[in-house]
Amino acid sequence: MGWELGKPRPILVEYVEKGLIPKGKALDICCGAGTNTIYLAEKGFEVTGIDISPTALDFAKAKAAKAKVNIDFSVQNFVELPFKDEMFDFVFDMGCFHHVQIADRHRFIPGIHRVLKSRGVYMLTCFSVKNGPAWNHFTRQQLVDLFSGFFTFEEVRHVSSVEGDGVTRYFYTILMKKAEITG
Repeated sequence: MGWELGKPRPILVEYVEKGLIPKGKALDICCGAGTNTIYLAEKGFEVTGIDISPTALDFAKAKAAKAKVNIDFSVQNFVELPFKDEMFDFVFDMGCFHHVQIADRHRFIPGIHRVLKSRGVYMLTCFSVKNGPAWNHFTRQQLVDLFSGFFTFEEVRHVSSVEGDGVTRYFYTILMKKAEITG
């Protein structure tokens, strides 16, 4: 798995250590092999991890058992989040949003907003246009335009990362809080 670093994402660790992410119920969407999911559980979060790949979740479950942490893993489609309203304090999205088809964004973004508790935190990391032009490589302004009606922006970073396959890729990481929608 080319995206797997074998350790939690440094920016996630930084935000957790600084207390910028509220402890409580967390959802890791597109959790893959569960590295970040397990880190959150080890830090005291009550974690649910979803992925579309049963094979990835088999790896995640085995790693969680070895780490002796309890995580609710399930095969789910990230566009149709099967969770109650305001269920999570934190949603972690490492590389999920850039897989959401353009036609599905109008369901995905409100879905993240819906499952977050009031003032819940959403941490998005997705491909930057610096990787080259593509339908799922974003500029800062595109991300602001897509999410600003649903979230307030706490921090936006443009970062590079040497991924598990040895390739340097560029990402935007945005720490957001759920906005109250009126009207």
